[in-house]
Amino acid sequence: MGDVLAWLLFFFILVAILVMIVFQLMCLADLEFDYINPYDSASRINKVVLPEFITQAVLCFLFLITGHWAMSLFCVPYLYYNVRLYLSHKHLVDVTEIFNQLNWEKKQRLIKLGYIILLLFMSLFWMIYSALEDDEHSF
Repeated sequence: MGDVLAWLLFFFILVAILVMIVFQLMCLADLEFDYINPYDSASRINKVVLPEFITQAVLCFLFLITGHWAMSLFCVPYLYYNVRLYLSHKHLVDVTEIFNQLNWEKKQRLIKLGYIILLLFMSLFWMIYSALEDDEHSF
């Protein structure tokens, strides 16, 4: 039962990361269609960048301490990319350059979205597998 609850926690953390990435994509789309000004868009995106990085690091750490080595290894490239962005000070969106880098920012977040969706489906699979395995052992 504990393994199922752990996978449920992982699933909800991944959904939270997914929501943060979709929010960033929506802000970029609003900026592209001129529904929002660059300053508001950059400030909204920059408010959720660090929480996204921290949440993803916590998820990777939780995979590690619960003994789910494969999922932890799947999280490492995404974590490495986030750490590399943070250390090079390229994790925040610049207000003055946001229009020039709009396509790159969207592409970057779409790749992150695809990666998180892959992890979400893998987590969902393992959650169902663990639930069926626990149900099988209860009889």
